[in-house]
Amino acid sequence: MKKVLILLLPVFAVIGLIVFNACKSADRDAVDTANAGLTLPDGFSAIAVADNLGSARHLVVTPEHDIYVHIASAKNSKGILVLHEEGNKTTLKTSFANYGGTGIAIKDGYLYASNNTEVYRYKLNDKEEVINPDEPEKIVTGLLSKRMHQPKAIALDNNGNLYVNIGAYSNACSDFDPDKKGCPILDSAAGIWQFKSDKPNQHYGDGIRYAGGLRNVVGLAWNQQDNQLFVMQHGRDALHDLYPNLYTVHQSAELPAECMFALKQGDNAGWPYVYYDWMQNKNLLGPEYGGDGKKPADPKFINPVAAYPGHYAPDGLLFYTGDQFPEKYKNGAFIAFHGSWNRAPEPQAGYCVVFQPFKDGKPDGKWEVFADGFAGTPEQKASGRAVHRPCGLAQGPDGSLYVTDDNKGTIYKISYKK
Repeated sequence: MKKVLILLLPVFAVIGLIVFNACKSADRDAVDTANAGLTLPDGFSAIAVADNLGSARHLVVTPEHDIYVHIASAKNSKGILVLHEEGNKTTLKTSFANYGGTGIAIKDGYLYASNNTEVYRYKLNDKEEVINPDEPEKIVTGLLSKRMHQPKAIALDNNGNLYVNIGAYSNACSDFDPDKKGCPILDSAAGIWQFKSDKPNQHYGDGIRYAGGLRNVVGLAWNQQDNQLFVMQHGRDALHDLYPNLYTVHQSAELPAECMFALKQGDNAGWPYVYYDWMQNKNLLGPEYGGDGKKPADPKFINPVAAYPGHYAPDGLLFYTGDQFPEKYKNGAFIAFHGSWNRAPEPQAGYCVVFQPFKDGKPDGKWEVFADGFAGTPEQKASGRAVHRPCGLAQGPDGSLYVTDDNKGTIYKISYKK
């Protein structure tokens, strides 16, 4: 009998190990499914209302609970998906647009959407449904689209104007300005262009260069509280790689800051001559133009109104005007950070939605991480192998916050209950 027990002990051990690991897996699954895997402040909850949509970028949600989401690469030759939400679940209502893209917005009875070279608009009915999806009106054509920073994000003001980002097709312009005589691409890129929102067939050259010196903007929004355009800039890369004598590995991971700018016509944020150091809280002269990590920038360039750690990659910006969330969130800004790829050998970071408090139309106080956990495990986050990457933000009719993920194609709905 003892011999039988001895022989069976390894079997019991294996069974025990299997059961233990199964319990661990079950516990982990329970954690992963709670709040759709996200970590949120007390009182908030999250669910995934859609999944596997493709590269879901920006989105809008109508009062009728229809969700228009723009897909970066058209899926089955359709770049805009229309989902209807009911009972915290969505069904595909329809799809249209034979182009992929990022920008999408609703204003004054029209749906606006962009690809890398054009902006279209579609007339809506009284339920904010597109009337004729196969015949959009082309508002802008011929937008510059070169080797990098091609997506066109859009915003609209209250005076009939459309704003479009034209990203710089360079890191710091050194490849176009070897003699340091002045970056030659600034007249055609690295800024925000303004067009009329109701005038068809405007060409790129018809637009006004509203603001410049912005390397790349994907998150932008019109702030109704002070009637001004706000943008989130993607900062430059490779400070240590290009200038190891001036910047440590740690400095290169944290700098330059990802910056929020409040723009007026004619503003210049300074790229490529300037970058912002959030640890020193000042604009510094870029190393390509004589900077050493300490020399201040020319004061003619505007300062950001808020700054965040380097390489977080801000892809979405939303001013919260709803009544569902606690009062502190009213008129503040949510920012979707897509996450870094270039902080190595330090851990990658970002992959979160942060909240920036505002007061009287301006940032007021320290930003905080609002929603985290998109990336998956700490190991997946640190390595940059994120499962989900936040991109677009929208406010629902009940005041809930919607977040897209352009990696797995998930749409999250974040709600608050006292």
